[in-house]
Amino acid sequence: MNFLTIGHRGVMGVEPENTLRSFAAAQQAGLDVIELDLHLSKDGALVVMHDTDVDRTTDGTGPIADKTLAELRALDAGRGERVPVFEEVLEAVRAPLQAEIKDVAAARALAEVMNDRDLAPRVEVSSFHDEAVAEIARLVPGVRTALIASRYGTDIVDRAVAAGAATVCLNIRRLTLEVVEHARKADLRIIGWVVNTQDHLRLVRALELDGATTDYPEIKRTGRFTA
Repeated sequence: MNFLTIGHRGVMGVEPENTLRSFAAAQQAGLDVIELDLHLSKDGALVVMHDTDVDRTTDGTGPIADKTLAELRALDAGRGERVPVFEEVLEAVRAPLQAEIKDVAAARALAEVMNDRDLAPRVEVSSFHDEAVAEIARLVPGVRTALIASRYGTDIVDRAVAAGAATVCLNIRRLTLEVVEHARKADLRIIGWVVNTQDHLRLVRALELDGATTDYPEIKRTGRFTA
C-alpha cells in the first residue's frame, strides 16, 4: 500500500481547523485523506469540531452538546467560516475521509449516515475509545476502523485487535520499534501523528509506517523524497 498523507482537521496549521475552507485546502494540496472530528449537537446533528466545547475554535462559549445546530451555525469558526456538519463535508470535497468519533452515541449517528449513503468505501472511522470503534464496526458492514492512542504500550495492539480495528493511529513522540513490530505481527496498519517536522517524517519512514497525519500540506511534497 502506498504511503498515506492525512490532513489533520484539514490543514489546521494554515487554515481554521475542521472548516470547509480547511478541508478544501487539504484536497487542493493533494493530501490523500482528510481527517475530521465529530460531535453531536443538542438536536442530534453530526457537527465537525474537535473539542467538547466551542471556546477554543469559535467566538462562542459552552459545550457543543448544550447547543442546537442553529446556535452552532451562528458562531464564527475562524476567518468567517461556519461550523460544518458531516454531510456538508461529504459534498464539499471528494477525498477519502477519516472521521474521529468521541463516543458510542456519535458512532450510532454516524452509522446511520454511512449506511444511508453507502460510505464504507470512502470513510474510515477512528476513535480513542475502544467501545466506539466496536460499535461502528457492528453497525456498518465493511467499515474500516482505527484505534487512536496518545499514551500507550504494546497493549494498544491487543486493544485494536479486540475492537476489530485494522489500523492504529499513534502519537509519533511515543512510538517505539517494539510497538511497531507487535502491530505488524497482528497485521495492523500504523499511522503516525502529528508529523509536522522533517525529523518526525524521517522517523515515520525509518519505522516503515503506512502513513502520517499532518497539520501542514508541505509534508505531502517532502514525504515523497525523504528516505
